[in-house]
Amino acid sequence: MNRVIELFGIKYPIIQGGMIWCSGWELASAVSAAGGLGLIGAGSMSPDMLRAHILKCKETTDKPFGVNIPLLYPHTEATMRVIVEEGVKIVFTSGGNPGLWTAFLKGNGIKVAHVVPGAKYAAKSEAAGVDAVVAEGFEAGGHNGREETTTLCLIPRVRETIKIPLIAAGGITGGRAMLAAMVLGAEGVQLGTRFVASLECSAHANFKQKVIECAEGGTILALKKLAPVRLLKNKFCGEVMELENRGADAEELTLLLGKGRAGKGMFEGDMEDGELEIGQAASLVKDIRPAGEIVENIWNEYLQAKNEFGRER
Repeated sequence: MNRVIELFGIKYPIIQGGMIWCSGWELASAVSAAGGLGLIGAGSMSPDMLRAHILKCKETTDKPFGVNIPLLYPHTEATMRVIVEEGVKIVFTSGGNPGLWTAFLKGNGIKVAHVVPGAKYAAKSEAAGVDAVVAEGFEAGGHNGREETTTLCLIPRVRETIKIPLIAAGGITGGRAMLAAMVLGAEGVQLGTRFVASLECSAHANFKQKVIECAEGGTILALKKLAPVRLLKNKFCGEVMELENRGADAEELTLLLGKGRAGKGMFEGDMEDGELEIGQAASLVKDIRPAGEIVENIWNEYLQAKNEFGRER
């Protein structure tokens, strides 16, 4: 039995990333209904808004779903209260110390996975008592680890470090990449970029179109003096890179970033001055499809690739 399937009570070990501005109830519900694990991205939501999304998800699917919480964001304590009050059973934490909230969540009967960029953080997560680890490589969109370790190097290193279930993330858009991750030691995969280009994703249509138009080399890891984040190249990204190349300090970069820059881009659709967080794998995504169809296509491609690999050996 696949441990990720067993842990979360899902049909396929395919997890949709809980991305800010992109992962509302509609996407999470569609992924879960198709047999994967949908996650509501709490990072861009107030506690009251999160509650509304959880309630809508409950209305639209009877399958397991979860919430992703970046631990460094505001309202963490209030967000945790909402999760417990609404009976959410699965939480993915990221961007902070897993020791802060894991015991609280597990004490309320919640399964916990934590996102890490390196093996030492995976070990700390296991020691904190999480049920699973998501090892996210340098290719991923959004906030990244400072180590810049690629998924191909990260997964086997984490696998030999921990005993709990391991989920691979970063650069995965289809079933063949899923098979590669499983061969390296993962027991499931988490995809963000592929699900941005879905009908149910809450991102603005302008952003979705930019994602499927992205060419190879169309993203870059920026803002390393603040918190490293992979961005789609645009006017704002160019301004960031110009400042960084001039040796700008964190204060200057913070001033340029301002407030609400990510929402302005991904949610409101400003493709020039908005912050557009997406992974390197955007260059492999060529169409916008229903999320359920994406889940089925990933799984079928995985089975086909696995069968082909077996025949060749």
